Amino acid sequence: MRRIIAALVGLALLPIGTGYAQTSGDVTSFTLDNGMDVVVIEDHRSPAVVHMVWYRTGAADEPEGKSGIAHFLEHLMFKETETRESGEFSRIVEENGGDDNAFTSWDYTAYFQRVAADRLPLMMELEADRMANLRLNPDEVETERSVILEERAQRTDSNPGALFNEEFRQLAYPSHPYGIPVIGWRTEMETLSREDALAFYETYYAPNNAILVVAGDVTPEEVRRLAQTHYGALASAELPARARVEDTALPQDQRFEFADERVAQPYVMRSYRAPERDHGAQEDAAALSLLAEILGGAPSTSVLGRALQFDTQRSVFATAYYSGLSLDDTQFTLINMPSAGVTLAEAEADLDEVIAGFLERGIDPNQFERIKFLYEASDIYARDNASGLARLYGMALTSGLEVEDVQNWPDVIAATTMDDVMDAARALFADAPRVTGYLTQAQVAEN
Repeated sequence: MRRIIAALVGLALLPIGTGYAQTSGDVTSFTLDNGMDVVVIEDHRSPAVVHMVWYRTGAADEPEGKSGIAHFLEHLMFKETETRESGEFSRIVEENGGDDNAFTSWDYTAYFQRVAADRLPLMMELEADRMANLRLNPDEVETERSVILEERAQRTDSNPGALFNEEFRQLAYPSHPYGIPVIGWRTEMETLSREDALAFYETYYAPNNAILVVAGDVTPEEVRRLAQTHYGALASAELPARARVEDTALPQDQRFEFADERVAQPYVMRSYRAPERDHGAQEDAAALSLLAEILGGAPSTSVLGRALQFDTQRSVFATAYYSGLSLDDTQFTLINMPSAGVTLAEAEADLDEVIAGFLERGIDPNQFERIKFLYEASDIYARDNASGLARLYGMALTSGLEVEDVQNWPDVIAATTMDDVMDAARALFADAPRVTGYLTQAQVAEN
């Protein structure tokens, strides 16, 4: 079920000067003279370090007709530079006992390595090199295009759930680039060229469009010295405004059905347009985060799970999902996977009935306190994971938040009341534009 949710969900930011700005805990942030922002998360329990470079660019920043270029460039970043051979980057990381990878979303592209702390200078040297000196061999571009097309074939074209989600996002974001898949549309991917990749690279891959996050057995002074040595000499760039086309006059209620003979378990999904977390104003997102947990958290205690999976047993799976880490408006999603013999129309009616009952009865105070306690506990556990914290800060800062917002989030959650959550629920379910989709099994034609 977690894989299903993951498939359905389809990620000027540290204006704190060039001096140190010590935040609470063991997180420090500063900015290099060339505009590169740096976050240091100290964790001295193990002699290891996570080194991440996040670019404030992703699939939602692509030129029209060039969908998939951000992800394509991510692949090509592991190829040749002026000083390194193709594939040498990852080979060096592996030879030094580490591992590396990268990932692309709509709002960011990130590259990371996990190594012993004394290898940090080498990681910065490698990453700074490909930030400034990427060279693209035409033959390798051709080969790598075939790789991403095969990736789409395996992960999307052969997966009815992924195809359903693509169509769903198109309806949810009819004009906004969040409606375009990160992997890209196949017809546009097939035409992506070396020149397209270089143009995207030269536009967005610059130190003043990047955030360096280092977590582990390091000190702020050490990271600053190394960052200045390896990244500080790189020239900043004139960046385009991060302007997005906004959806206007969205239809209030859109519906569609996606049928495919490969579907093993039909389900109904409904998504509401919802606000994201904003710098200095995270209260609405906190209320929606708690609402998602109340409605769709643990099956035995959540409103949807208890009503549909346990009390009536009309569902094999029912949940709610919300993620506020997004540069622009996000979605609040409900999913109901009905039991055998229950139609999708009936499953949708079940969702409506449970939500209506919740709006009438309100929140169970005991459940609310338990969820608040779990949030507090999860925050404590999160601080125990340097890699997870590095990702959290990178995602947040590339989504328009600042260090202080990440640090204040637990307090914002703690201050959210049941009335706040109910107000958010009423506004969401009454007024927000919504999309409802049925993923169903197509009948196989008989010969």
